Amino acid sequence: MKKTRREFLRLAGAGIATAAAGPALAARPARAQQLTPFKIGGVVLGDLAISGPILVGIEKGFFRENGIAAEMIPFKGGPDQLKGVLAGAVQLATSGATDPLVFRHQGTTIRAVAVTTEKNHFTFVVAPQIKRLEDLKGGTIGVTVVGATTWVFARMLAKKMGWDPEKDVRIVGAGGFDSLVAGMRRGELQAFVFGDAGAVAEYQGVGKVLMRMDEVTPRWISQMAYATDETIQARKADLHKVLRGIFQAMKFCRENPEETIKIASKGVGWPEPATRRAYELIRALLPVDGRIDLEALRIMQDTLMELGVLKRRLPLEDHYTTEFTPVRT
Repeated sequence: MKKTRREFLRLAGAGIATAAAGPALAARPARAQQLTPFKIGGVVLGDLAISGPILVGIEKGFFRENGIAAEMIPFKGGPDQLKGVLAGAVQLATSGATDPLVFRHQGTTIRAVAVTTEKNHFTFVVAPQIKRLEDLKGGTIGVTVVGATTWVFARMLAKKMGWDPEKDVRIVGAGGFDSLVAGMRRGELQAFVFGDAGAVAEYQGVGKVLMRMDEVTPRWISQMAYATDETIQARKADLHKVLRGIFQAMKFCRENPEETIKIASKGVGWPEPATRRAYELIRALLPVDGRIDLEALRIMQDTLMELGVLKRRLPLEDHYTTEFTPVRT
């Protein structure tokens, strides 16, 4: 019987040697009773930079080597993931790096513990008839929702091009990836901003990845791992072990493209060609030790203030801790 992706993640995390977990795990003795359970949230499953290293860490046994029985729990977006973190459904979340700034501003106790994707891995997907950015003037750019990270990037692109975001181009909230793709197919959108799943849209023939968004945001942080202050204090030793497993997996991902693509393709559910394209987009952005670029974080806070996403400026140090970085692998 074909296993679901959720079953694959659960079985691999528990260290059970099944077909879903693969021969690499089957060769290792299962010691689940000696491992510490730990749930890691991914803001979405369909993002290679988010899911790939965790999937690799589970499949190749890096978490188990650090005494952790890891399970990956994918969410449908940042707000849903935040609820899971605050409710204790997951102990560590991997998400867009603006989330710690926004969610701390909302009064939560979450704090960034490490960078998991550097610079900006988001993609800008354009319809086939669009050959250059200038062709988009007068068109419509899709984002997930107004105020989201994708919206921020679309506004920044308009500013770079000298466009009035209210007159020269329309920026509309169109929903998740499937809705953005549907809007492109119907001709309602001429472009959209999304994560590295833009490679899937390209594979489907809906459009093409015109650029990675770090061309618009040269000083940025794409994704971070965060936890609540309470979890940081109560499970500090476990967090060190989990992060070590993640960054061991990051190293494996950088050095072993073919196996990484196969593991990620199976876990995320993308065709291998699309996974390969996404891998090409993110490989250089996988960090070595998770250290936070504080100047980039400050620029991000300034940008969110300028666009009205943040209404007040909290001290930058309220949003992160450096006690887990650099991660020693």
